[in-house]
Amino acid sequence: MTKENKPSEGTESVWDYPRPPRIEKVSKHVQVFFCGELIADTWAAFRVLETSHPPTYYIPPEDTRLELLQKTYKRTLCEYKGVADYYDLKVDDRVSKNAAWNYPNPTHEYELLRNYLSFYPSRVDDCYVDGERVRAQEGDFYGGWITDNIVGPFKGAPGTEGW
Repeated sequence: MTKENKPSEGTESVWDYPRPPRIEKVSKHVQVFFCGELIADTWAAFRVLETSHPPTYYIPPEDTRLELLQKTYKRTLCEYKGVADYYDLKVDDRVSKNAAWNYPNPTHEYELLRNYLSFYPSRVDDCYVDGERVRAQEGDFYGGWITDNIVGPFKGAPGTEGW
C-alpha cells in the first residue's frame, strides 16, 4: 500500500496481515445466528489473519450447537492449515449447504484450530463481533468476516483471482 492508503488509527488493513496466516486469540464476543436460532456464542474464539483476506473466526465446538450441523462430503486443502471438512447447517426445514468448516487434523503450526468451527457469513443470517454485524467477504471461497475496522481491498470478488 502507498502511504496515502494507510489505514487510519484503529483500523487494520488486510494488506498488513502476514503470509503464512497468523492465529490470534480473540477476547471479543462472537455470535452466529441462523433461522432465528443462536448457533454459536463464544468469548473464546480465534481469528486467522492472512494477506488480502478479512479475518476468519474459529469458534470452539463446545460453544456451537453441533446437533444442527451435518458433515458433508466436501473437503478442501489449505496449503498451511491442512484438510478442511464442511458442514451443512439445518434448522427446521431450512438448510444452508456447506455453511461451516473445520480442521479435524490441522498441520502442527495450526493445532490451535483443531475442531474449531468457522462459518461463512454469507451462508447464515447474521454473524456478530462484539455486537457489530459482520459483512461477508465477496466470493464463495474465503469466508472472511468484515467489520468496520477492517479495510481492503479484499481478495475474493470477481477479478481478484490473480492477486
